[in-house]
Amino acid sequence: MNNQEEVAGRIARLLDESTERLGTEERTRLIEARRLALARHREGAQPEPALVPAFAGGINRLTEQRVMGVRYLVPVAALVLGLIGVVYVHNGGVPSEIADIDAGLLTDELPINAYLDQGFDAWLKRSSR
Repeated sequence: MNNQEEVAGRIARLLDESTERLGTEERTRLIEARRLALARHREGAQPEPALVPAFAGGINRLTEQRVMGVRYLVPVAALVLGLIGVVYVHNGGVPSEIADIDAGLLTDELPINAYLDQGFDAWLKRSSR
């Protein structure tokens, strides 16, 4: 950091010395060029007009606040949509395998007691071979 400060000091000193050697005509031209550059810079600092939807006026007041900025609104909306998707899938939006098995057992002609019988289980194992 000290090296940078030394270099900056040397540059400033050299510029000051060189401006002392300038004549009045060069100084006047430099002052005018500086004023022109500052004026152009001020003109360029103005935001250019953009196409804005008609409904953006009401939303604009919400998004200009620090708490409800667009950079916060988009991730929060993604988070909420993700949570809604998880709850939908978890609560039965997609049929579970257990529900399919239960429905198959209840719609079959065999009574539930037949499935609970140990002999039936053995018969199923033997018949599947």
